[in-house]
Amino acid sequence: MTPEALRAIFIEELARVAPDIDPATVSDDDHLQNDLELDSMDFLNLVSALHRRLGVDVGEADYAQLATPGLALPFLLARLG
Repeated sequence: MTPEALRAIFIEELARVAPDIDPATVSDDDHLQNDLELDSMDFLNLVSALHRRLGVDVGEADYAQLATPGLALPFLLARLG
């Protein structure tokens, strides 16, 4: 999977979990909780959605790797590899 395709999936799942977020405005440096205001339940829903869609397990110790799209992409790519 290309980084671009993975980013599109990540943003699509993010928008499903938090429909008030405009996917076109999400940058790689936006912190999901601080900048985009996801609460802890939305974040867990995103982790679950990524697991369902990509088959990637994300343990609690790895949550920081999903803090921004820019951090999430290399983490997810490595897990998919």
